[in-house]
Amino acid sequence: MFAELYAGMGPVQIAVLIASAILIGINKTAIPGIGVLPVIMLTMAFESRLSTGLQLIMLVMADLMAVSWYRRKADWRIIWRLLPWAWTGLAVGAVVLWLLPEGNDRIMRMLIGGIVLGLALLNFVRSRIAPDKIPTGRVAAGFYGTLLGFTTHLANAAGPVAAIYFLAMKLPKEKYMGCNAWFFLIINWTKMPLFLMDGRITLEALKVDLTMIPFLLVGGALGILLISKMPQKLFENIIQVIVVLCAIYLFF
Repeated sequence: MFAELYAGMGPVQIAVLIASAILIGINKTAIPGIGVLPVIMLTMAFESRLSTGLQLIMLVMADLMAVSWYRRKADWRIIWRLLPWAWTGLAVGAVVLWLLPEGNDRIMRMLIGGIVLGLALLNFVRSRIAPDKIPTGRVAAGFYGTLLGFTTHLANAAGPVAAIYFLAMKLPKEKYMGCNAWFFLIINWTKMPLFLMDGRITLEALKVDLTMIPFLLVGGALGILLISKMPQKLFENIIQVIVVLCAIYLFF
């Protein structure tokens, strides 16, 4: 049975899937900043369009886990302020993807690498700006919301953008995680029909990702019980270095 599910995949690709599932679980329950790393890993191991589909299936499953844990912690005023703009960004991303030459994996890889590099720079700048210096008005909500939708549609890589905005709102940690969980649950499930129409999600990919559920749960448990107790700043800095190096490799 497993031989049929993983037909055509090598040991490295299977290992990348497992590692990505664990990281996505950790990302959803404790450390949103590491969510870009699975984007890079999957894009390096699989054809770029397929990689985003594989990741989205795992994301929507992990979103359910995150919401079940943080379901009472969200500030819905903040979420509803972002959602219309994020849906606009999704539409823009869908148009850009539709305009890309079919089957040109190189352009897609460069686009994902460029987006991740831009987000890494944004995250670097964010870490050096006090939260009270980051704009939080309607214009800021429109900018961040649209950028969220665009980056999440093309590369499933909107975590750093969300981190900047939610940080600026000066949310307590649990409320931050609650907003993050509910926002991405809604956005990622909204993306599912678009990914199906693009051919980025296939029945074979769905079957493979269902076998990743135990690893998503392991990652979620690690995030809640272990990783959150480690020196988070050092851990995030290491991840950022890995992300930048991998993104440069993808882009060039």
